[in-house]
Amino acid sequence: MPGRSLDHAGLETLSFDTCLRLLASVPLGRVCFIADGEVQVLPVNHMVDGQDVVFRTAYGSKLYAADGQRPVTFEADDYDERTHSGWSVVVNGRAEPVDEDAEIDRLAASGLRPWVETVERPFWVRIRPSSVTGRRTPRPS
Repeated sequence: MPGRSLDHAGLETLSFDTCLRLLASVPLGRVCFIADGEVQVLPVNHMVDGQDVVFRTAYGSKLYAADGQRPVTFEADDYDERTHSGWSVVVNGRAEPVDEDAEIDRLAASGLRPWVETVERPFWVRIRPSSVTGRRTPRPS
């Protein structure tokens, strides 16, 4: 496949721009971080803002991870069982709370809503990536 890079398993490695486009195409991903000595993997609705992933949260472990600008991993994917095709994108970086009023207002205007609305999620978290990688099943030529 000219112009496409494959990994050792035969999956297509994705460009940075393709990774961001795919991340923006799905509403749900998983944020991963260490809390109380254990790996936590939690689903979040997200959006892509420039090169960053942002999501809303309530007070708790996700906000705690952001408050200390600790390392986090974010992953989103999509899979079509019928065609056995799909993709996965992984973002490694640091989480930080969004605390500027103008930025919060801008993000709030985006329309991003939590998938579960029983708990208010007044805080915004931004993941600033240090690396973004993605793989997908190769598309036919």
